[in-house]
Amino acid sequence: MIIVAKADSKESDLENIEERIRLEGLKPHRIVGENSTIIGVIGTCSPDFREQMSVFKGVGRVIPIDKSYKLAARGDGRPSTEIQVGKDTIVGGDSFVMMAGPCTVESREQLISTAQAVKRAGATVLRGGAYKPRSSPYSFQGLAETGLLSLEEAKIISGLPVITEVMEPGLVEHVARCADILQIGARNCQNFPLLNAVGQTDRPVMLKRGASCTTEEWIMSAEYIMSAGNPRVMMCERGIRTFEDYTRNTLDLSAIPIIKRLTHLPVIFDPSHATGKWHLVKSLTLAGIAAGADGALVEVHPAPDLALCDGPQSLTFENFADLMERAARVAEAVDRPIRSAAAVAA
Repeated sequence: MIIVAKADSKESDLENIEERIRLEGLKPHRIVGENSTIIGVIGTCSPDFREQMSVFKGVGRVIPIDKSYKLAARGDGRPSTEIQVGKDTIVGGDSFVMMAGPCTVESREQLISTAQAVKRAGATVLRGGAYKPRSSPYSFQGLAETGLLSLEEAKIISGLPVITEVMEPGLVEHVARCADILQIGARNCQNFPLLNAVGQTDRPVMLKRGASCTTEEWIMSAEYIMSAGNPRVMMCERGIRTFEDYTRNTLDLSAIPIIKRLTHLPVIFDPSHATGKWHLVKSLTLAGIAAGADGALVEVHPAPDLALCDGPQSLTFENFADLMERAARVAEAVDRPIRSAAAVAA
C-alpha cells in the first residue's frame, strides 16, 4: 500500500501517519519528492486498515499495491521518479540522458581524453570502471584506487558527473565519495548484502539486470535497495542470456516499456554489453530511445583495438559523435531531446 500525503501536510501529520502504520505491525517508508511526499507501507494491509488510513489526517490518497514489490511498483497514478545527478542532469525527466566512457580506467590520459570527447559529442555522464569484475582471474581487473583518483580528476576537468561500479559492501562508502552514481553490475544483481549497503547511501544507484534474471527478480533487487532507505534507483537493461551466440547477450528491448509500466523507476539500457560488438551499438541505441528508455550507457575508447577490456564493443570518438547526431534526431522525434552537458555549461 502507498499513502500519498496531502500537499499541506505538516511534519507532525507525517509522523502521526507513520506511527499509526507501526501500531498496525507494519513498516513505514517515507519518500520525499519534489511535488509530493509518499509513505510506502511494508507488509500485508487489511481492507479495514486501508479504509481507516484514507480518512486519516494528512492523507491525500491511499493506493493499494498487489505486487510483492511495494516501493518500486508504479501503482495507480504514481508519478515517474526523476533522479538528480550532479548539478544539471535529471534522469527520468523529459530528456534523454547519454552516459559514455571507457569500460575500464586504464590511465589518466585515456580517461581524460575520453571524458572531453564524449562531452563535446553531447554526453551528460561519464562512465568508467575502477574495479572490474572479469570472467577470467587472469584478465585486467582495473586500477582500483588509482582509477578512482583518475575519475575524480576527470570529473573536475570535464564537469561531468561520474558513474562507476562498486563490487562489495566494504567499498561502498569509499566509492561513493567519488561516484555520483553507484553502479551495481549484472553479476551482483542479486548480491543482497551489497544491495542493502548501497541502499544505506544517499547516492543514486544504477541496477543492472542479471544475465538470467526475470523482470520480477530484477525489480525485487531494486526493492532491496529502496527498502534499505534509498529511493534513487534506476534500472539498466544490459542483455540477457539466451541460446544466441552471435552477440555477447541478447538485448531485451521489451524490458524497457515493461519496467516503465510496472515501476515508477527510470530505465537505462546498455547496448555495448548487450551486443559485445561495436557495429551493433548504434542501431540498438536508436531502438532503445524509440522504445522509451530514459538513457543509455555506451562504451567509448580512444583506441578500441588497444583496450585492456571490452575493446570490440567500444566506439571510437568519431563513431560516438556520429551516434550522438543520429540519436538526437530520434530523441526529438519521440519528444525526449538529449540535453547536452556542453550546452548546459555554455
